[in-house]
Amino acid sequence: MFQAAELVVERRYVETPDGDVLELDVAEQTENRPFVILLHGLEGSSKRYYIRNMARHLFNSGFSIAALNFRSCGSRLNRTRRFYHSGDTGDLETISAWLQETYPGSLQLAAGFSLGGSVLLNYLAKRDANRIIGFAAISVPYDLHRGSLNLQKGFNRIYDRQFLIPLKEKLEQKRAYFPDLPRFTGSTLFEFDDQVTAPVHGFKDAEEYYRLCSSAFFMDRVLTPGILIHSREDPLCPFDTVPLQVIEENPSLYPLFPERGGHVGFWSMPPGWVEQTVALYFRQLLRNHHNE
Repeated sequence: MFQAAELVVERRYVETPDGDVLELDVAEQTENRPFVILLHGLEGSSKRYYIRNMARHLFNSGFSIAALNFRSCGSRLNRTRRFYHSGDTGDLETISAWLQETYPGSLQLAAGFSLGGSVLLNYLAKRDANRIIGFAAISVPYDLHRGSLNLQKGFNRIYDRQFLIPLKEKLEQKRAYFPDLPRFTGSTLFEFDDQVTAPVHGFKDAEEYYRLCSSAFFMDRVLTPGILIHSREDPLCPFDTVPLQVIEENPSLYPLFPERGGHVGFWSMPPGWVEQTVALYFRQLLRNHHNE
């Protein structure tokens, strides 16, 4: 166990159908309390501040927590040749099924940040049946292509390089076990997705990967009730990439687009704003669910 802010979590290991292992941090309430699955951003983990803060606040609000580490983002390199990506729904399904089996009777909600929010929206839109009754998607890159290109502009290039450092290191480490993995010869996240992420996960190239996994193109298919939180000043996922009309026409979605907030952390908002907002929304969803 380790301390996640004031919240003590237990590391659990969940086997995947393809022989890998997912690292999951769990904090249990009393029996049959709703679980919130938390999904981090690109090259993040369950130890990132935004996950820790959300986990602590939701736990103190009466929810159980299950924070997923995407493959290779936990304490060790994952076993299989593949990594993870913005449209990968299989591991979320594995965790959801594990929770149902391990904690029968507990309702499931989910909150995803940035890439984790993209994974969540892909999951809800593309799987006909799922166990999640409500969700929060925060600072999502709705248009993956435009978001990737935006990282090459101005100050954002610092973030582009920061993302690339661990991605390149993990690729080289994994090549010791899978020498047929592609070599990376570029210098941007777009080039990494084109040379590595796309072919490793079955896409022709980055453009096909982005086109098939960008939630901007299928928000009309998200029928699960959810809150979408996105700052109008988000520097990494510009607000003009948010599919406003489709979101407004979807009665299942509750958009919340503050003027301030930046990306993920919402530091320019009052302390705890995003955590309190998500907890309040989830409590209202549960009241509606129980009244049905």
